Amino acid sequence: MLLTAALLAAGCGDRSPDPADTAAGPGENGSTDPSRPAHGPAHGPAPGGPHPSPPPYRRWGLSAPLAPAPSNPDRPPAPHASGPGPAPVVDHIPTRDKVVFLTYDDGAEKDPRFVDMVRELRLPVSIFLTDSVVGPGYGHFARLRAVGATVQNHTLDHTALRGLPYAGQRAEICGQQNKLRQRFGIRPTLFRPPYGAYDTTTLRAAADCGISAVVLWRASMRITGLRHTVGDRLRPGDIVLALPHPRLRSSGGTLTQGPDQLKGASLTQMTTRLLRRIQEQGLTVGRLEDYL
Repeated sequence: MLLTAALLAAGCGDRSPDPADTAAGPGENGSTDPSRPAHGPAHGPAPGGPHPSPPPYRRWGLSAPLAPAPSNPDRPPAPHASGPGPAPVVDHIPTRDKVVFLTYDDGAEKDPRFVDMVRELRLPVSIFLTDSVVGPGYGHFARLRAVGATVQNHTLDHTALRGLPYAGQRAEICGQQNKLRQRFGIRPTLFRPPYGAYDTTTLRAAADCGISAVVLWRASMRITGLRHTVGDRLRPGDIVLALPHPRLRSSGGTLTQGPDQLKGASLTQMTTRLLRRIQEQGLTVGRLEDYL
């Protein structure tokens, strides 16, 4: 009878891991050992043996590793870039490569685990920074650059540019070019207007500030999934805005928030959900700057 009771007690301790929990990444959900997944087997390794180290993709909640992007990208001719004339607008790259491109805006989210995620998954991401949003947090983005992320321009103050005079738009764009050069020693070639709102003056000012392309998106992340501007699924060459973002009302210009909030989800969790969707559709992640 004692043996039966012991077996029943041991059986009650077993629980299959919840796949959704693994999106939290290492160190979340009470895990104190960053080398182990947040929910692992109830039993440990053999006495005296080393702790098992899961591969990075499993540490970040994926069921398979991300396929590498092609080493020789199939890219179109470069768009007409900085100089006389307006900068071109892109939301999609014509390519036969089965890649999409992950972009992040503003710089408000400074999840330290995201640095580990980008490094361990070798995840190519482009981050469009706004100086007034980043504030004193540029060190976080320096660490992201050190593990392979690229930094691009998203204005000084996140001002809605459409309708502003040329001088005001140029100050927002060129001012952030100068800030990023001071911080990182770079002069970005890509620009994303706040809220995706722009006009012909924006394109002229961007080109005059050294921008080669104004980057929008074909799909944007929402708490409940992806919102597509074309079709209902990701396609090769799509540019993805990988974080919920505020929008402008088409009629007024006041901000709408609504679903555009993380609602408790971390940046790594949101990215894991997006990577799963990308893999489900037979795609992987490419570096935007390799194609533009």
